Amino acid sequence: MTHVILTLTRVEAAHLTNLVGQFQELVTEPVGDPALERLTPDVYPDDAEASSEFRQVTRADLLGRRAHDAATVSNDLSRVEDAGVADALSPVDVSIADLEPWLRTLSALRLVLAGRLGIADGAEHEEDDPAYGLYEWLGYRLEGLVQVAEQDAS
Repeated sequence: MTHVILTLTRVEAAHLTNLVGQFQELVTEPVGDPALERLTPDVYPDDAEASSEFRQVTRADLLGRRAHDAATVSNDLSRVEDAGVADALSPVDVSIADLEPWLRTLSALRLVLAGRLGIADGAEHEEDDPAYGLYEWLGYRLEGLVQVAEQDAS
């Protein structure tokens, strides 16, 4: 995979850094947060006992991989140069050497946010809900990275 440069505004980079940090806490210290259910869904929806057993066996590994991916994203974001008191809307470049952890982390962030907002379908939302704006922004950034990955694959 080729090296990718993601251009964000300084405020976007700061907010994304914060979100990824919160996500890292969520997956490294899972304490019954219902948002985790979107990250570890039932594999046997018609058999609660089998689903529970499967989740017990795989959940820690799955969340560990998500934490590793989030750490990669966090590390990439931490290398954004701090220009002191720069304008919040000034552009910054995030250097991405491995796109896969970014794709998985942004997807997982959207799943967690969807779980917290009660979004089961992208069309269901309160028009004036700022959290839905965040959900859409993550989708926009994810779509751009998916397009880069598809171009790289062809």
